[in-house]
Amino acid sequence: MYRRIHIMGASGAGTSTLGQALAARLPHVHLDSDDYFWEQKYSKQSVVAERLSRLRTDLEQQEPWILSGAVCGWGDPLRDMFDLVIFLWIPEQVRLERLRAREYERYGDESLPGGDKYEEVQQFMAWAAQYDSAGPEVRSRTLHEEWIAGLNCNLVRLEGDLTVEERVNAVLQYMSG
Repeated sequence: MYRRIHIMGASGAGTSTLGQALAARLPHVHLDSDDYFWEQKYSKQSVVAERLSRLRTDLEQQEPWILSGAVCGWGDPLRDMFDLVIFLWIPEQVRLERLRAREYERYGDESLPGGDKYEEVQQFMAWAAQYDSAGPEVRSRTLHEEWIAGLNCNLVRLEGDLTVEERVNAVLQYMSG
């Protein structure tokens, strides 16, 4: 059985959702990189050395685990800890619609024109929209593909607008051989 699973993809691709769903079916604990990346959720990043130290400690103490979210760059020293990486990709339009809905759920009318969070949400959406076209200088498919090329573990690619259950079944089928 794969005991150290990392799920990665663009913001809005469903990495956290898949991680939670798999953890509900496997004996794995679910950890999310956002819980380490942010000192104050979505507003203040934690210091790289501190987030890496906290995450490494949790990964070493809680095996088996599933880590969702991107760790490219700051989490490169963890790369050899993974025995399975799952890469998620969904079409940009679907992903951006999910993100818009998530931001509205998070901030409500404050995310709309005239709201206190409107500009912040617009900046986030512009950043997220770059995923399929940007270079490796930002969180992008290019960066993720380069990072994947350096892995020494098994890789599962789940591409397309699949349901959570379809993704879970694909991963479980892969894991069962």
